[in-house]
Amino acid sequence: MRDSVDRHVEVWAKEIDWMDPVKEAIFARLALLARYASQARRDRLASDGLRNWQYKVLLTLRRLGPPYTGSPSLLADHLGLTRGALSARLASLEEAGLIVRTHERDDRRRVRVRLTEAGHTAFEQQMASEEAAELALLSALAPAEREALAGLLRKMVVAAEAEPAGQAPTAPAGPRPAGS
Repeated sequence: MRDSVDRHVEVWAKEIDWMDPVKEAIFARLALLARYASQARRDRLASDGLRNWQYKVLLTLRRLGPPYTGSPSLLADHLGLTRGALSARLASLEEAGLIVRTHERDDRRRVRVRLTEAGHTAFEQQMASEEAAELALLSALAPAEREALAGLLRKMVVAAEAEPAGQAPTAPAGPRPAGS
């Protein structure tokens, strides 16, 4: 059984003799699967009338747990947005009825953002759709293979997360192309 990555690796193995073909195959497949999953998410969101950024706000509120409420500053921090960028996003979500913003009784300057019933429904529909698509993708693997893959990927993530922020693991010494 061959795939597009096998052809990709064959081409580069001829061009770059120092390249590790197994490493290249692993990362090319991870990138391909990530692109496939991202595009599938965008397609499902579009068919449901949501955009990816809207879903991320709903996801963040849901991730906060009951009562699915948070402050705009907390949401902005979780989403990596400025307060202004988040405010614009919240306005359109509120207009769509997916969230509601309320002021705290004791301090009207404090705003709380909460998922509405429609927001819960939109989130659940998207999650169910993603679950089905991801299970379809994993259907190529037996249950034991899924467990093994999950364990191997966890091992890689643990190692990556152990590295100091912004620092890649030390690369092995070896020939590099001219000019690098």
